[in-house]
Amino acid sequence: MVESDRYHRQRLVGPIGEAGQVRLRAGRVLLVGCGALGTVSAELLVRAGVGRIRIVDRDVVELTNLQRQVLFDEDDAARGLPKAEAAAAKLRAINSEVAIEAVVADFSPGNAAGLAAGCDVIVDGTDNFETRYLLNDLSVSAGVPYVYGGAVATSGTVMVVLPATAGGDATWERAGCVGPCLRCVWPDVPGAGGMTCETAGVLGSVSTMVSSMQVTEAVKVLVGDWEAVDRRLRCVDGWANTWRAVEMGGARDEACVCCGQRRFEFLKGKAFSSVVSLCGRNTVQVKP
Repeated sequence: MVESDRYHRQRLVGPIGEAGQVRLRAGRVLLVGCGALGTVSAELLVRAGVGRIRIVDRDVVELTNLQRQVLFDEDDAARGLPKAEAAAAKLRAINSEVAIEAVVADFSPGNAAGLAAGCDVIVDGTDNFETRYLLNDLSVSAGVPYVYGGAVATSGTVMVVLPATAGGDATWERAGCVGPCLRCVWPDVPGAGGMTCETAGVLGSVSTMVSSMQVTEAVKVLVGDWEAVDRRLRCVDGWANTWRAVEMGGARDEACVCCGQRRFEFLKGKAFSSVVSLCGRNTVQVKP
């Protein structure tokens, strides 16, 4: 397939080239969450020419979102449009070559596997650890790479999960690039009382930094450059001017509930709470 000239500068990037651009065009991304992280990630992926993006978000646009959620405007907020649909409209205007699917729904144990079907990488745009642990379970159980990201106040973190698969024959496994999952690092959901965007706010430029790092790793995954994928936990504080990369040792924890024992508690709904706080809305959602 001959790519249009819009990707010329990207094709000039050595690790991408013509072959990498073709891989991106064939790539399929599941993006869960379309807020501060998700809107930036979605736009960068669309501009890069990723072939298909499925955006899942249950929320609607509000005025307080506009400080950091780059795909929305005042009209979207005034109309209370669903974030997934408002984002999809903007993204289609940016790049009509990309197939964009907007899913206005909770991402839950009941629909997670179906929403991830056929996807090559999962990109995290969520704002709570329960959903991230569900994404982590999904990644390991389905054998799909997962790019975790989080931002609060002036700091953020990014980590890529390249899971071991049941057959042991994934391309990243053959390249010797299997690494730890999220629960190898944080075995349990962080307890109440930790900082959230509701209590500590979030600087828009920091969430943009985190999203840019996530998309860079997702692009590496989509073009299949496994050796280039960063398997460290990276931490940044945009106000304190600090960058830190935590070496993960390259090995998963065999005692890990998720990737070691393959007990997918969040995917099976056993550890998933019925009450979830909605960031920025001073509201909780109670699930039956």
